[in-house]
Amino acid sequence: MEPVQYLKYIVGLLIVLGLIALIALLARRFGMVPRVTRDPSAPRRLSITDVLSIDAKRRLVLIKRDDREHLLLLGPERDVVVERNISINENTEQGDVKNA
Repeated sequence: MEPVQYLKYIVGLLIVLGLIALIALLARRFGMVPRVTRDPSAPRRLSITDVLSIDAKRRLVLIKRDDREHLLLLGPERDVVVERNISINENTEQGDVKNA
């Protein structure tokens, strides 16, 4: 191939990437992408406490919301709530008993 053809391919690629970027900016500008705004001074209510890989495709995730925790089993086909509304106080008491 001649260098002119390589230059044509590179220019074509840059044009396509530019169009993709332009479409993304327009989508944000006109509200097609949801925006989540959070007060920075407000305390965080949601966090991931722990993650444990069971195998290559599945993992257990412990999510904390306010003063409760929820245990989720995440997999490729479906997600399952294993246990919900786990009190954080119960967890610390059980941990103390096991360690004693």
